[in-house]
Amino acid sequence: MLALDLVERPFTERGSRLLVTAHPDGLRIARAAYETPLARTTELSALVVRDPAGKDLPVVSATPTEVVFAGGVSLLFADPATLVIAGHRARASWRRPDGTEHTLALAGCHVLVGPPGRWSEAAVRAASEARWDAWFARMPPVPEDLAERARTAWWTLAVNLLPIAGREGLVPSKYGYVGVWNWDALFHAVGLRHASPALARDQILLVLDHQLPDGRLPDVVHDHGVLAETTDLPRSDHARLSEHVGRANGALPSAGPVPVTKPPLAAWAVRKLHRSHPDVRFLASAYPRLVRAHDWWFTASDPDGDGLPEYLHPYSSGLDDSPVWDYGPRAEPPDLNSYLIHEADCLADIADALGRPGDAARWRTRAAAHTDLLVARRWDGTRFRTLADGADVPVRTVLDLMPLFTGRLPAEIAAHLERTLRSAAFWGERPVPTVAFDDPAFDPDAMWRGPVWLNVNYLLVEGLRRSGFAETADELRRRTLAMVAGAGGLYEYWNPLTGARGRRATSGFGWSAALFVDLATDRQDLRTGPDRPHP
Repeated sequence: MLALDLVERPFTERGSRLLVTAHPDGLRIARAAYETPLARTTELSALVVRDPAGKDLPVVSATPTEVVFAGGVSLLFADPATLVIAGHRARASWRRPDGTEHTLALAGCHVLVGPPGRWSEAAVRAASEARWDAWFARMPPVPEDLAERARTAWWTLAVNLLPIAGREGLVPSKYGYVGVWNWDALFHAVGLRHASPALARDQILLVLDHQLPDGRLPDVVHDHGVLAETTDLPRSDHARLSEHVGRANGALPSAGPVPVTKPPLAAWAVRKLHRSHPDVRFLASAYPRLVRAHDWWFTASDPDGDGLPEYLHPYSSGLDDSPVWDYGPRAEPPDLNSYLIHEADCLADIADALGRPGDAARWRTRAAAHTDLLVARRWDGTRFRTLADGADVPVRTVLDLMPLFTGRLPAEIAAHLERTLRSAAFWGERPVPTVAFDDPAFDPDAMWRGPVWLNVNYLLVEGLRRSGFAETADELRRRTLAMVAGAGGLYEYWNPLTGARGRRATSGFGWSAALFVDLATDRQDLRTGPDRPHP
């Protein structure tokens, strides 16, 4: 059974907001909440167990099933809302947030947190063991050298599932990220499809069900509603917003709220899920919503009307700490239009599956024309330019390479990008840094300013395969898996120089778990499907 360290891997349960973690003065039980530090949601702290003589009984093991103290005392989840403590001839003590101290003489199974009730220790333990055995039995096979980290990833996927907006949503992390972020949900669906296609579909539907009237997909779906617009501008300022965004797009009030979403990958996720678990009814329901979401970028997120949509806000890129945003509050790195190009190809495949060949032909024509426009306007002979507020951004980021994701680039341009990826600027023992190693803006520990992110590597692996560079794709996959397997946990991001957890990265991160499992599995039928490089 997987061992929990009660630090990076807390004792928690699928569907539960409760987390048990270890601290110097004992165990702490806190409740996961949207955008709220656990220190502010503490249910009880300084939980210790002592024998009749007053001697502390230490924790001797912690698994997904139970936390075991010396002396035969255990913490178990009776249900997602109820944490019980079971044992005999021992005393448990703890402190409430108001500072009051509490003591309990153990003589059976007692509710520690949750509604009052009577529980049988044996029955609670048996049910917990059965739940976890069933979950781990659904884990896809992986190579032996990746099995330990894959089991941690598989556990992470389970415990990050919470009731959100009427569905079971996988949150990025119970350590603060307690909501369903748009593109996180799509990456989560990729991993969950190995366990349950219905669970995977729910992640996508959580986003599609909250589509706005203009076609935009929200940034976040959370307990209190959705986040779909904001005035918050990290590393930017409202004067620029008023001057550039408000003036260029009449639909946006000057210096007012800006629409926020996440990169357009919904059709990609839907097609990937359909290829592994076909469901035409799901496709038929999703297709019109995917079309409206795709069109939103061209009607509402292309302020200069040049046919190449832009991110109107850093949040919409998902890379809100990237140095790209040091040059203005709206930007056009080449990843956005690369995603849109491939989304058009995905929509074509979905249309084909729905028996709509006319739609499919139009989408493929659109993808080809969009590729031509991207190359004509943004390729300068050495790189795809990034613009911010209409001016060139000098910093070199991994987004410069994302046009490989389209699988449609002219052969000579694709080869140039593959060589750039394999150069010292981006290739190392642990590729790929989000900012080039030799760029002045490179910082190995600052979120999107240097660290390796597993979702970026995953998309590059797919793009390399689609663009005809299978060998490089496989090497990037191997190095990515080795970095994650050797680092000790499923983190938000990794230091590309050391392979260690990024200094401020959270642990138990959903898409890192989902995509690690998918890359580790990497069966041919679960790759990108029958894609071939486009002419």
